[in-house]
Amino acid sequence: MTSPGPEDLVVTQATLDDWRVVGGWAADEGWNPGLSDRASFFVQDPEGFFIGRIGGEPVSAISVVNYGADYAFLGFYLVRPDLRGRGYGITTWKTALAHAGGRTVGLDGVVAQQDNYRQSGFELAHRTVRFGGVAPVGETSPGVRPAEKADLAAITAYDSACCPADRPAFVESWLTGPEHRTFVRLADDGHLTGYAVIRPARDSLRIGPLFADTADDARALFSALAADAAGSAVAIDVPETNTAGIALVEELGLAPSFETARMYTGPVRPFAQERVYGVTTLELG
Repeated sequence: MTSPGPEDLVVTQATLDDWRVVGGWAADEGWNPGLSDRASFFVQDPEGFFIGRIGGEPVSAISVVNYGADYAFLGFYLVRPDLRGRGYGITTWKTALAHAGGRTVGLDGVVAQQDNYRQSGFELAHRTVRFGGVAPVGETSPGVRPAEKADLAAITAYDSACCPADRPAFVESWLTGPEHRTFVRLADDGHLTGYAVIRPARDSLRIGPLFADTADDARALFSALAADAAGSAVAIDVPETNTAGIALVEELGLAPSFETARMYTGPVRPFAQERVYGVTTLELG
């Protein structure tokens, strides 16, 4: 009997419930997804998630999440391991990528797929390295406190300066997700000099974003996260271009575990890359 081919694949927009299955696939790949990530992901673009089925059974997935009129981010490019090599992945890819329209698309892809992504029009911007380990003993530094509802506008503006696109709906959901803990650092005059979020995930606590004006601000925020983590295992994804960020996590005793390639199909608006000490999430940028 002939196995079903890519022409038999039915690709549709995925529901929030569909993404429970995809989150399990991501966990099996060792990506350590956050336990409540999907709710915030769907807040940003509920039409940006796609699933491929053969005979009604999920076999492939991808997300292409739109941020405004100019930028989109691709993630969750997955095919069930026992069904790889049959063309299901590229069929799902082509169907979903149309959702981005004429936007520049970014992704954080495994390095082994970098040549394939280049063939689809993506060019390397930098590597991102995941560091992990047991959080060192931390303490709350001067100027650092848990975020409050009144901080939302300042955090959203700060986030926009650190990203290729504005994402206010996502940020509000991310800050208030189940068991997400957010800390801010304030200068003496009260203006925001950074913020950070820590959340539960499958294998360890995930830190992201960690955005800060300076290495001292980032260190103070990380110390508050470490105090909150109480010696638990943590993971953070640091752009290789932020040498101060790499130095900080190494100083804190975290070790690299794997890397991804940040790639874009075109130009993105300027943003404060030097403030990105930890990306929000590899799945949505």
